[in-house]
Amino acid sequence: MKRIAVVILNWNTRDYLREFLPPLLRSIKGHDAEVIVADNASTDGSVEMLEREFPEVFTIALNKNYGFTGGYNRAFSRIMECKDAPEYLVLLNTDVLVGEHWLEPLYDFMDSHEDCAVCGPKILALEKSGASWKRSRQFEYAGAAGGYLDRFGFPFCRGRVMSSTEEDIGQYDPDPCRVFWISGACMMTRSSVWTKLGGLDESFFAHMEEIDYCWRAALDGHSVFAVPQSSVWHIGGGTLSRESALKLKLNYRNSLLMLEKNLEASIGRKKGESLLKRRISIDNLTKLIFILTGRKDSAEAVRAAHLEYSEMHRNIRKSAPGTSPEGWFRTSIILQYALRGKRIFKYIRKHENRH
Repeated sequence: MKRIAVVILNWNTRDYLREFLPPLLRSIKGHDAEVIVADNASTDGSVEMLEREFPEVFTIALNKNYGFTGGYNRAFSRIMECKDAPEYLVLLNTDVLVGEHWLEPLYDFMDSHEDCAVCGPKILALEKSGASWKRSRQFEYAGAAGGYLDRFGFPFCRGRVMSSTEEDIGQYDPDPCRVFWISGACMMTRSSVWTKLGGLDESFFAHMEEIDYCWRAALDGHSVFAVPQSSVWHIGGGTLSRESALKLKLNYRNSLLMLEKNLEASIGRKKGESLLKRRISIDNLTKLIFILTGRKDSAEAVRAAHLEYSEMHRNIRKSAPGTSPEGWFRTSIILQYALRGKRIFKYIRKHENRH
């Protein structure tokens, strides 16, 4: 196999594959890399389209929808069984348009920083323009310029806080920055680290799993970096829209599962239990706000998330104590956003400069 495996996990997004595979295939020419599509038992003719229109792309057809976590785990397991397995694995969403030179900055950085387990590009928004798509300069919700975590376990990004995003004017250039997490929309990791950590946690199914993976990598002594020399453009919500009640439930449930897994290893049992209780209280307050504002579906999603968490958390395999991750803010990002509004991004950059 090639040194780098770029793996797209697909579930019923045939048209995105048809749109975004050609520029991806062009971008890897001249590099020791190959593109593989793993299909989660799509019913929209994705596999047939790949066989017909992209015969050069190797396809792994899974027998059912294993979700984001199970799909990637099974695909990477098959890839790692091959002779001369790749050194680097790239997770790439179907609704991502890559830049012409997106790949080289990522593997160059990994090559020169052996402690780095995960890195990723800037993720910008891809906007609909008539029948086609237009690259924008606005950061995209999913990962922007690399992610952080606030004191209560709420994720946010350099360039995206809550629903607000910044325009990319080079404010996060030119130096790579150590962060807490990289978005699974486009994420490079060492295959050796992936194997050691056991891949993604399949109990998550989808959402928050990449943050958990990066957290576990940090606990194992590795670093996580955003590399701004690389850029990709992401539609977002290709499988589940941001307004989806299922997405909301998975995010709330998996946030609690992630904290249950990793807090004790990072800050100790007593502090971890206290922080988790406070996070659950914040969730309950959010649920009440949803009810009072007429968002009954959202309130039900939070309630269902807590019920599922209470059933699942006893079976969670907790991480071993290790190095506490970089990029963990000791303040509430929700409170800071309420106080500062759009000025929150300057606050984050000042915090970075102090640390």
